[in-house]
Amino acid sequence: MKLSVLLLALLSVLSGCGKESAPAAKIEQPALTLVVGSVVSDSGNVYSGEIRARYETQLGFRIGGKIIERLVDAGARVHAGQVLMRLDPGDTGLQASSTEAQYQLAEAEAKRYRELRDKNFVSQSALDAKETALKAAAAQAGLAGNQADYTTLRADHAGVIAAMLAEVGQVVSAGQPVLRLAQDGEREVAIAIPETRYEGLKIGAAADVSLWSAGNEAAHLSGHLRELSPAADPASRTYAARVALRSADAQAALGMTAEVRFKNHDKRDRLVVPLSAIFQQGDQAAVWIVAADHSVSLRKVEVSAYRDNGAVISSGVAAGERIVSAGVHKLNAGEKIRIIEGEFANGSAQ
Repeated sequence: MKLSVLLLALLSVLSGCGKESAPAAKIEQPALTLVVGSVVSDSGNVYSGEIRARYETQLGFRIGGKIIERLVDAGARVHAGQVLMRLDPGDTGLQASSTEAQYQLAEAEAKRYRELRDKNFVSQSALDAKETALKAAAAQAGLAGNQADYTTLRADHAGVIAAMLAEVGQVVSAGQPVLRLAQDGEREVAIAIPETRYEGLKIGAAADVSLWSAGNEAAHLSGHLRELSPAADPASRTYAARVALRSADAQAALGMTAEVRFKNHDKRDRLVVPLSAIFQQGDQAAVWIVAADHSVSLRKVEVSAYRDNGAVISSGVAAGERIVSAGVHKLNAGEKIRIIEGEFANGSAQ
């Protein structure tokens, strides 16, 4: 009896070992995803700037002295040759009178020696010395006359007085700027380019300029990037740039605020995705594409620019496709995920 019970127990154990265990259910990994659909505007980047003259000259006297007269104010329109300021002419007048007297004396001496030479009363070398002294006196008189004329400051071009840098009664040195003249003609917009946008701009880039003074009916002017500083300002860490207007406009007055919008010549649709969605494989960027069955696959993309609000994708992904926006380094190709909807607040880039 006991033997039969043992045999039955042994058979039940052996039959249980022959059965295969059921596989454990695979748990889908949750992943934050979003639908791509943020297209970068073709209008490009927008910057605020100020209308400036193409040529601005800081004018100063060629000699030092005390300013006794100012004939223009800031904002005045002047023509070429117009008198702007005068220095005290006292010292230069005395110097001019002294050199003129020396010249007259040298001229009289040279005339007398010519007459004596004609009569052979003096040698030729004595006459040559007097002729040389006359030339030196003439040069000194001419120099003194120029110095006296330098006490009057005149406009070298037609334009507008942009700023006054000195006032009546002030003693200035030679070459010290006393006013700034904005010449008539070409107009530009002075702007500052941040470090993140510097690489995307090239000299000659087309731009659309609108004036804030026009309000909702802003006048749009065409221009191009004429100048871009190669070094950043140490304080603001921005790059100074000048956008030249293609045609002078009466509405573009000096000092007005203008909005510059650089045009994008690349007509392909470009999308913005979060930086966290980029899976970097060496030099190649990629994103995880979510299929209809929630499986993921890695696809290479071309990143045209990295910005503060995301990466600009020029090819490799289309608007409307779903991608994984976070946790991209935890996934494997073909793996199924549990979709968690995400938002990309900074989707649009200007």
